Amino acid sequence: MTEALEERRIFERVSAKFPTKIKDSRNDYGTEVFLRDVCAGGARLLAKERVFVNDSLALQVQIPDGQSPIMLNGYVVWARPHDMMWEIGMTFHKIDLLKLHRIIRLTFQDF
Repeated sequence: MTEALEERRIFERVSAKFPTKIKDSRNDYGTEVFLRDVCAGGARLLAKERVFVNDSLALQVQIPDGQSPIMLNGYVVWARPHDMMWEIGMTFHKIDLLKLHRIIRLTFQDF
């Protein structure tokens, strides 16, 4: 990512590697999707299937805390090929700090 983009960030990104399902208006992509990092404003994903800029997506993030998956909604702001998969940048429609706290809290715990 370019330095200019990093400087425009309002929220710090946290590395968070959890299995995720994404769904847009065309398909349910199953489980070959992985959350790579997250901040209050958006997330970076790695997926087998291609998505397109401006696609609306619903993320279902599976977190190993014994609770139900976290649902996050947003839209694709960029997508590019990455090692036979797609790297996806997503911006959330609404910031939900309680949901993001679950992700971030577990990111810093040892399992």
